Amino acid sequence: MAKRFGGKYSPDDAPGNAAAPTPRTRVTVDPVGGRANILFVPPVVLLATSFGGGASGLTLGMIGAGVLALGAWLLREGLRAEAAFAERKVARRPALPRKIFAAAAAGLGTALAVAAHQNGLSEILAPLLFGLCAAALHLAAFGIDPLKSKGMEGIDTFQQDRVARVVDEAEKTLAQMTDAIARAGDRRAEAQLTQFQDAARTLIRTVEEDPRDLTAARKYLSVYLHGARDATVKFADIYARTRDSQARDDYLALLTDLEQNFAARTEKSLLDDRSDLTVEIDVLRERLSREGVRLK
Repeated sequence: MAKRFGGKYSPDDAPGNAAAPTPRTRVTVDPVGGRANILFVPPVVLLATSFGGGASGLTLGMIGAGVLALGAWLLREGLRAEAAFAERKVARRPALPRKIFAAAAAGLGTALAVAAHQNGLSEILAPLLFGLCAAALHLAAFGIDPLKSKGMEGIDTFQQDRVARVVDEAEKTLAQMTDAIARAGDRRAEAQLTQFQDAARTLIRTVEEDPRDLTAARKYLSVYLHGARDATVKFADIYARTRDSQARDDYLALLTDLEQNFAARTEKSLLDDRSDLTVEIDVLRERLSREGVRLK
């Protein structure tokens, strides 16, 4: 039978320390892959090869390198925005079509690169054709941005905007907690914090899908989260200096209580939604029966 390796000098196996809890699996993969990152190479190559092309060649090369680098950065941001859009059941389309703009920047940068390495500026057909081909290949390789919102039918856009502001602030707070707990250097605390963050993000997704839950959940996504962040910062500072086991136990107990409260709030929201649906179905059945329509 496999045996867990550890000892008294292991951080999680020191006397008085219980085994670290196993966090729920939540795998986050960066949607920006190697084929997107490699697009930062052409701007460097273009800039390096433009110094021998005279004043016009150098100028066009520097501008083209800047445009290509901008396109590569826009593509990275567009891929992340698209991944966030796909992850959520209710999402508004990106306000800025970054991937489309990235394709345009790739085409323009390619055209400038060709113009920088040809004799004179009289010939514009070749740079134009190369630019169009580059933009088309970029779109074929990476696609376009989502152009339509999803799951927004019947949702008050004003209320959805309110939810978006609260959710963005909550996500920033969770990220700050992750940065703070790293200073403590304690795997058990990090695992417990991850479990609490999963419970908080479950509540966030529930509110996003039904903005009517915002009023009841606002206290959790603002006051409670801010308090948890402040407690995490103080714990990390204290534990990094003193390695106080009592401080860690108190902090872990706080995270456990918060996780249970957030999970209970999420469950209550789901039960309320189910109750609302039952009421609406009963009302509809009654109206249909009045009209002489019988449902089996």
